[in-house]
Amino acid sequence: MDEFTFSKLTNNECNQLLIDNVITKNNPIPCNRLNRVNFSYINELGVVKQDGVLIVFDVLAPKVIVLMEKLLKQSFVISKARPIESYLGDDNASMDDNNTSAFNGRAITGGSRWSLHAYGVAIDINPIQNPFIDIEKDGTAKITPAKSAHLAVNRLNQRPGKSKRSGMAEDVVDIFAEHGFFVWGGYWNYPVDYQHFQVGPRSFIEELVAKEFNNGEKLLNSYISMYLDCRKNSQGERDQTEVRAACIDAIVTKMP
Repeated sequence: MDEFTFSKLTNNECNQLLIDNVITKNNPIPCNRLNRVNFSYINELGVVKQDGVLIVFDVLAPKVIVLMEKLLKQSFVISKARPIESYLGDDNASMDDNNTSAFNGRAITGGSRWSLHAYGVAIDINPIQNPFIDIEKDGTAKITPAKSAHLAVNRLNQRPGKSKRSGMAEDVVDIFAEHGFFVWGGYWNYPVDYQHFQVGPRSFIEELVAKEFNNGEKLLNSYISMYLDCRKNSQGERDQTEVRAACIDAIVTKMP
């Protein structure tokens, strides 16, 4: 039987996150606003696994449940989904293991500000199929995880003589957006972060996490409704990839 549940982190679980170097007392949101989402997914061997776990901000937990149900129904492949404490908060180790993850009380890659993962409002999916590409001013590119370099930099998935690759983020951008994850790192010029989905810009996220649950849920739902209405009203007008980008742009520009 497939498993899809979510629950507030217990005090013991929060203490364990401290021990495992996944959260600190200075984290931008308190641990009692985090939920553990348990879900089933299909792996590369076509086996349905019931051990998927993502830790997310409480307002997002109901959305993530439905999101993961849809990914399973679509047979979207997820290599594994272990909470970041399985890697003692080491994001590179998690990426090298092709692990899908969410909360991690860390700074942004290459910077000192809090990562949006520290707010529990971002998900990184299948890092090997969907690498993080940092591009220096001299044009030098660093690909993380490194094993993605010869596998997933070329994003075309219909190529002569090549088999179609599973688990690529392009296949699920629509589903993520429909459940409130409007910002995809694959849209960025640099760095390009194909694995990364987040709820919105930092200013919106800071407003969202400052609200108590019911008001935060209403706020997020209002933007999801605007996005879905935009997509519905634009059906048949032009290429739906173009429509999606336009609707996301319209929503994000309305955010604080």
